[in-house]
Amino acid sequence: MSRRDIQPVRRTRRAVLTVVGAAALAAAAVPAVAGSASGDGRTAAAVTTASHSFPKPTVLLVHGAWADSSSWSPVIEQLQAQGYPVQALANPLRGLSSDAAYVKSRIESIGGPVILVGHSYGGAVISEAAVQEPNVKALVYVAAFAPDKGETIGALAAKNPGSHATPDALNPVPFETGNGASGVDLYIKPDKYRDVFAASLSARKANSLAAVQRPVSAVALEETATAAAWRDIPSWYLVTRQDHALPPATQRFMAQRAHAHTSEVNAPHAVMLTRPDTVTGLIRHAATATR
Repeated sequence: MSRRDIQPVRRTRRAVLTVVGAAALAAAAVPAVAGSASGDGRTAAAVTTASHSFPKPTVLLVHGAWADSSSWSPVIEQLQAQGYPVQALANPLRGLSSDAAYVKSRIESIGGPVILVGHSYGGAVISEAAVQEPNVKALVYVAAFAPDKGETIGALAAKNPGSHATPDALNPVPFETGNGASGVDLYIKPDKYRDVFAASLSARKANSLAAVQRPVSAVALEETATAAAWRDIPSWYLVTRQDHALPPATQRFMAQRAHAHTSEVNAPHAVMLTRPDTVTGLIRHAATATR
């Protein structure tokens, strides 16, 4: 073999040894990385174990009257980005007891802890649905009704002045169920929707929401609550100071009575659309505090 042939072999051998040496150093360093401390003094392995030991609860979102499950979309996006499992169900809006039974069945289908969130009329629904449901770790009321046993939504809505959801703003529409029963659905009139429900949104967005609003059956607003889960389950409440549907004074009354962790924000009734960051923050707080 000539000198010219030997040089490439030597260079190749040195390169191989260099790679092998680097690999050995990296292997030796692995235990140190795995055992390195986090900012709170725990090792990386301990942090990983802890994250698996405390999985995030499922956030179950319940909309109220004159909205649908898509009204939670901005909040859903933020929660999912932070690793929370989220479900936003379609609240039937047919009657308090039947709506609560429907939500209760969804709670029982979820394996693991649940943070139950209600907006507007949805608050009354979660108050009944969460009774004797050990998986529900927290109730979060977002500009929501939190009736006590024996109360109705209609009576609470009229407790304090300030609501613009008056008979003049509502459009009653009779409906048939197909089995001989009938009822009356209540819609917000399109030209009143922005003022009542979403005052800080653009007129274009409010008009779009008015077109897809889900009506509530009139009987749902007059049905008596039979239970109040907030008496036994920790609760959080977000008061909306610029609310034209549920007066802030009534919201504060219900929050104080429930001994809820209460926050306030300058926002209309549709706060989950106008201030999703605030709503998401309150839900995260409830989830962390009850973990």
